Amino acid sequence: MHEPKVILTLTINNSEPIELSAFIGAFTSIAKEYQESLRSNPDVKDSATIYVKEVRAGSIVADLIPVVASTLPIIATQAEQIWQAVEFVKQWGERIATLASGVIPDGFGKSELKTFALAVEAIARDPSASSTLEAATFEDGKRQVRAAFKFSTSDARLVEKVIEAEYKRIEVEGTKVHERVLMVFTRSDVNSAQIDKRSGERVVISEITPKDLPIIYASQLSEQRVKHEIRDADDNIFKKGFVVDVLAVLRGDRPIVFKILQVHDVIDLPDDDE
Repeated sequence: MHEPKVILTLTINNSEPIELSAFIGAFTSIAKEYQESLRSNPDVKDSATIYVKEVRAGSIVADLIPVVASTLPIIATQAEQIWQAVEFVKQWGERIATLASGVIPDGFGKSELKTFALAVEAIARDPSASSTLEAATFEDGKRQVRAAFKFSTSDARLVEKVIEAEYKRIEVEGTKVHERVLMVFTRSDVNSAQIDKRSGERVVISEITPKDLPIIYASQLSEQRVKHEIRDADDNIFKKGFVVDVLAVLRGDRPIVFKILQVHDVIDLPDDDE
């Protein structure tokens, strides 16, 4: 590997030993976010990798080499890598500062939340610690810091609280209860179903979505009520409607499974020609 023109230096000043998983997370979070930061650059090929060049004495001081496969000539590539590293440190700092202020950065989903939870974990667990990320260039053997960002234990703990609250918000918004809606089977099964697991059956609840979706029984009572109609009733199950309370489990804003909470009533559906 050629002598790098730019190095990212991560310095962790810790007062207590760091758990191995948190230590690893401090590095993997930088690598993942660096890769994500390059996706919008048309001159960058698929590979963007960060290598550990050196871990020096002190608390924890690690020199990281960002390597980007580029479509540009070698001289332009070196300038591009310097620019990318500097912009990355600026963006890294802006995102941590934004989270610490209580705001979720635009476009943040679970993946980004996980990345920054890992980024601050080692610092948040230490009562008196800090983390500094620098982008430095080298000219004639002299190191010049082009961008830097530092955060402390108090910042890290604020970030953790904001991320935890956002996880909870996403979880709540990822489910929605619908009361007394009409459920019609498109696939049934006479066999007993395990609670809180997909039963293999599918239903349509047109008030929520025109698509048929798999179901989960939330209780033995709801499972037994439905199975009674399937096994013991004289009528065709596909000509019956179930008035139910269901929890629609969402992926984004799209329902992917219905969880049957309660069966209120079973009604006969009119024939198609009625």
